[in-house]
Amino acid sequence: MDYEITLLTTMSISILFALGLNFVTGFCGQISLGHAAFLGTGAYTSALMTKASIPFLITLPASAMTAGCLGFFIGLASLRVRHDFLAITTMGVGFLFVGIVRQQDFFGGEEGISGISSPGFSRFGFLLLCIALTLLFAFFSTAIKRSWMGRVFESIADDEDITSILGINVAHYKIFAFVVGTSVAGVAGALYAHHLRFIGPDSFGFVESVSVLAMVIIGGVGSVWAVSFSAALLSVLPMLIQFVDDYKLLFYSGLLFSMMRFSPGGMASIVKKMKTNNEKSS
Repeated sequence: MDYEITLLTTMSISILFALGLNFVTGFCGQISLGHAAFLGTGAYTSALMTKASIPFLITLPASAMTAGCLGFFIGLASLRVRHDFLAITTMGVGFLFVGIVRQQDFFGGEEGISGISSPGFSRFGFLLLCIALTLLFAFFSTAIKRSWMGRVFESIADDEDITSILGINVAHYKIFAFVVGTSVAGVAGALYAHHLRFIGPDSFGFVESVSVLAMVIIGGVGSVWAVSFSAALLSVLPMLIQFVDDYKLLFYSGLLFSMMRFSPGGMASIVKKMKTNNEKSS
């Protein structure tokens, strides 16, 4: 039973992390190749605070705030750079984060932080917390997507200049998307730290950023349910198949290439085509 709980907890945290990136990339069209840095920000914030005997229920929102503040500044940077340049900028943030925590003893250096205290829940209770937070943000994302704000995000993703000409404050919505998406990554990071009880620089590197981007693209950019399914599947594969764990970057890169080549819309577009074909045939 412990194995199943561990598997489901890992799956829930991965889904939450992927939905955070989907809010930035899928909804607003802002490419991020360093999203693992925000996961790490939340993880280190919660780990260091609990080391100082601060309760987990306080470190959880603090992790969201810390990652969200970092996301705010990245959102400001997104106002000056777009597309490929934004991807390079966010990738640089990811490398910078890893470099800082690797070199500073305050963050545990190369050895990371071990012995992170229990969140105060049983393993099953912690799983329920992870599922509840994931479902809460999934419903929030769905509500935003179906609202007028979702249409604004869609317009920004299609063409920022035309959206701005229509009188919409593009800067406001882009920064909002970054703050929300990175805050959620911070929450996922806090859950991740207390789930594994150990964190280190290698846990939040470029491979992890590519992995979560693969979850979003393979599922279907902007689709809440498809990204959730993709994140659930891809998060447990390394735990079930040794090859995937040993060659994670190669595996995810290959999946990304195949999906972009044969189905750019991800699994969501495949399901949509199947439903359309079935309706036509009937």
